[in-house]
Amino acid sequence: MLALLLVVSAATMHGQACAPWHDPSAHKVQFVTVRDGVRLEVLDWGGSGRPVVLLAGYSTAHVYDELAPKLTDSAHVYGITRRGLGNSSKPPGGYSARDSAEDVLQVLDALKLEKPILAGHSFGGQDLSVIGAMHPDRVGGLVYLDSAEDISLGPVNKSVKEPEQSQLPQAIRNPPQPDKTSFGAYREWWRANHGIIFPEAELRQSYACNPDGSVGQYLVSQEVRDAMFAGLASPDYARIRVPVLALFALPASLEDQMKRYKPQTPSEGAALGLRYGLQLAWVARNEDALKRGVSGVRIVELADANHYIFLSNEADVLREMHAFLADLR
Repeated sequence: MLALLLVVSAATMHGQACAPWHDPSAHKVQFVTVRDGVRLEVLDWGGSGRPVVLLAGYSTAHVYDELAPKLTDSAHVYGITRRGLGNSSKPPGGYSARDSAEDVLQVLDALKLEKPILAGHSFGGQDLSVIGAMHPDRVGGLVYLDSAEDISLGPVNKSVKEPEQSQLPQAIRNPPQPDKTSFGAYREWWRANHGIIFPEAELRQSYACNPDGSVGQYLVSQEVRDAMFAGLASPDYARIRVPVLALFALPASLEDQMKRYKPQTPSEGAALGLRYGLQLAWVARNEDALKRGVSGVRIVELADANHYIFLSNEADVLREMHAFLADLR
């Protein structure tokens, strides 16, 4: 009986093992040592033309696994996973905007990249702003992927507060719970509820894989996230003297949101309208700050776009980036 139990147990454990998985994206992986022995993961998708370096925020460089190959017809495309995330080193410090920008510069030196185009999403926009202002001679252009935000601007209107979650329609208050039974199911949940699909490699870099193949705990530590927020810096746009393309994600129209979320009371509809107005005002303030600081900046607004604008509006982002690269030749 004991022998039989051991066999059954072993078979069960084998059946629940997290299956090996291979990243299908056509990139090479290398590691570059920056300051203090910290190693950063660098992805190289190849391509022809001037170098483009993709920078992410809380995501790793794998978040660009599907976008990057579509840029290789006009650029040699790289991606950098910042410290604290994925396969890059996770030291206790070095997470301020300037520290992160210095890490990027160290990678550019190691790869011998001359005047690359930097494209950054989320916290990647901080890297762009610092490098563009302090080292404009090191880059050929900047592309903000819904990442041109000035934290010093403060609230849009101090007398108007963002609606509480409890004031919004039921569909927003109680969204469907994530399906983490598998990485495939989790990707589909993102598509169905947020209109985007993360590359599976990105999810596997960001979450543990449980023995049964389900999605496990989030792997980016709270300490790293807190340090990144604590190290935020206001952009010095006036010192940026290189070409800039800035893409901004706009929410869906209020009419579409009313249809999507179906407010049940006038107060829910009013709260939805207030939130929409504040979102538009925040984007407008950031666009204005960018226009006042950077001469000749090209600003593109994409409606009904997710913050992960290169996932929700890939075709638009590719069109604008290809045109931007063509203008720089």
